[in-house]
Amino acid sequence: MALSDEDVEKQIKHMIAFINQEAQEKAEEIAAKAEEEFSIEKGRLVQQEKLKIMAIYEKKDKQIELQKKIQRSNQLNQSRLKVLKQRDDQIKTLLESARDRLSVVTQNTGQYQNLLRGLIVQGLFQLLESQVIIKCRKADLSFVKSACSPAVQEYERGTKKSVKITVDETSFLGADVSGGVELHAQEGRIKVVNTLDSRLDLISHQMLPEIRMRLFGVNPNRKFDD
Repeated sequence: MALSDEDVEKQIKHMIAFINQEAQEKAEEIAAKAEEEFSIEKGRLVQQEKLKIMAIYEKKDKQIELQKKIQRSNQLNQSRLKVLKQRDDQIKTLLESARDRLSVVTQNTGQYQNLLRGLIVQGLFQLLESQVIIKCRKADLSFVKSACSPAVQEYERGTKKSVKITVDETSFLGADVSGGVELHAQEGRIKVVNTLDSRLDLISHQMLPEIRMRLFGVNPNRKFDD
């Protein structure tokens, strides 16, 4: 049976509606899929940027922490240096006080002359020369001359060797020397300094660890005493 024009038009409209419906659903599906992909990409980009920002701030935090450690280390080192300087200043003050008291030794004539004899004997044993020139302070000239004879006797008894001592009466030790003698041999090429100042320097160096311990106590970080 032939379709009427009205039926044909209805079928066409129905087909058009069906196609529109299909197209609309397809468009919605594409839009939904695009929205989903957009959301996924957006989330990925946000997470990526978030990680970058976190990495940047983590790096900055580490730099700040490192800077704090450096500052603390510098402050600690500065404090240690101040403490060490103060300790060194105290030791220097103590040694200067000891140096000032050397003049007391020379005021006791008998004790000082016996000390000069010992210093001369010690110097002779170090030199082991047959000709020795002794230099001293001008104020000590008579004491040194008196100490030479017993010093020579003691040296010759100990070494079975003879020695001739000449006391220099033209060139003297400086006024800054606290006392004691210098012994010269082989035309000045060999010298033994046995002044009170040099003896103080020697003994203070040897006793420095003990001095530090007495003044400041035992240092737990010190592995060696010198």
